[in-house]
Amino acid sequence: MKLKYISILGVLFLGLVSFSTLTESTKYKCMIQLTNYTGHGAYIVISLINPEGEYEKTLYVIGDDDEWYNTVEEWWKFYGKKRNNIDAITGATISGGERSINVIDIEDSKIDAGYSIRFESAVEDDKYHVKDVQFPLTSEAIKGKHDGKGFIRYVRMIPNK
Repeated sequence: MKLKYISILGVLFLGLVSFSTLTESTKYKCMIQLTNYTGHGAYIVISLINPEGEYEKTLYVIGDDDEWYNTVEEWWKFYGKKRNNIDAITGATISGGERSINVIDIEDSKIDAGYSIRFESAVEDDKYHVKDVQFPLTSEAIKGKHDGKGFIRYVRMIPNK
């Protein structure tokens, strides 16, 4: 009887270990430095883009007033139709010249697998940049500095250990 319980516990433990390896992820510190602009704070959405170029997951949203989410137009087409709870943490907007440091969680299986990370930015009564920053999600690229094309001056990411 005792051996039977030990066997069952062993199988459960192996199942948990196997399941946890399927969903292993790494937390990254993500610093976003904005350009010096005047005006309202920027809404920034960080998304995981699959190898087909489609949205897979929202990793982080900067801007906590959902009234303005539709200004991040391409992401809104993905998120706004379903209006599911955002599967990411949200924080307040940041303004011109400011920086934001946040922690985002990325599944290890997505790295070096054809995925990319997209940073979209929008400012009320101003422009929208669908690919302000976008880079392939590779072991090397995730450690680099990536220059922006709109409101974002650059993005840096490092593993959060």
